[in-house]
Amino acid sequence: MDTTCDTLILGAGAAGLMCAIEAAKRGRRVLVLERAERIGKKILISGGGRCNFTNRHATADNFISANPHFVKSALARYTPTDFISLIAKHRIGYHEKKLGQLFCDRSANDIIQMLENECRAAGVTIQTNIRVREVTRSDTFIVRTEASTFRSSALVVATGGLSVPKMGATSFGYDLAKQFGLTVQTPRPALVPFVFSDLDRNRWCDLAGVSTEVVASVRGRPEGFREKMLFTHRGLSGPAILQISSYWHGKEPIQIDLAPDRELCAEFKQRGYSETARWKNVLREALPQRLAKRWTELHPLMGSSTGDLADGERKIHRWTIVPQGTEGFAKAEVTAGGVDTSELSSRTMESRRVAGLFVIGEVVDVTGQLGGFNFQWAWASGFCAGQAV
Repeated sequence: MDTTCDTLILGAGAAGLMCAIEAAKRGRRVLVLERAERIGKKILISGGGRCNFTNRHATADNFISANPHFVKSALARYTPTDFISLIAKHRIGYHEKKLGQLFCDRSANDIIQMLENECRAAGVTIQTNIRVREVTRSDTFIVRTEASTFRSSALVVATGGLSVPKMGATSFGYDLAKQFGLTVQTPRPALVPFVFSDLDRNRWCDLAGVSTEVVASVRGRPEGFREKMLFTHRGLSGPAILQISSYWHGKEPIQIDLAPDRELCAEFKQRGYSETARWKNVLREALPQRLAKRWTELHPLMGSSTGDLADGERKIHRWTIVPQGTEGFAKAEVTAGGVDTSELSSRTMESRRVAGLFVIGEVVDVTGQLGGFNFQWAWASGFCAGQAV
């Protein structure tokens, strides 16, 4: 079976579907091929099943890329307000949790239904359970599967990254980009929990389930993130840790302020400092009780002098760990790295080397922070490509 279309999109995730909708609205004959048995599988599990579909405050500062300016054009052309208008058109209830993060009131399936309806209205054709065997290019792009051959003058790679392999993630997009001569920044897990070293695991992992607000920072993100941190059976997780993990490259120490905005020495002195027990009382008020108890066991206050107090407070505000690693792509929410942005037009997402080849979404070297930013990049990059194919 031989099929010809104007625009062939590989991947029916957020970016691919947005591109399909916009291209079809412009009169293009659009075909989307999806490897999984249904579209939008990662959308369905996002945001705890409610899909954190955008963030009101998305700017270029919320993204990591070898070229931090690359995202500006796409974010300006398709804004969070534009996607919120689409949500309103389909009468999908939503709410803001915090810091501009928007979630569906009911289910992430509302977003899937909306995208399906938009595709249907625009005349997009979607085929699922498709395994691409080969992609070549002559005067057109030729995509072969076991049973069919597809031809198109425009090919859009929207196959996603390596995160959540149980949902079918593969390296296909990166491999295809390399096949056509595009440079790929090494993919790595992002928005992912840390794994402790053996020493730290013995010290801390029986605190699994303990959560506290911290400021986590690392070289490259010295201002840090103020969010919750969670002890796990293997290391650290929680929003603060997930955020900082995207900036961690495998060796740098992580700095954690366990008592943001607290002046522990001053609080101690207000009570008198003749007894070490009063230092423990101060810590119990600043930290969860189990963490405070463990901290005083591992970092006993040797005396009540000004120097001892200052050293004790410094350690609380600058707890330093060097993770053994991360939980990897299996637990990562997104993939950092990807197709180098220098290879693409920031306005259209078209390859500078190969006319008619577009790369969008997570497979590009653009990674958003936690909080709806990665979805906004998917919508924006998909929109831009859809306006150009």
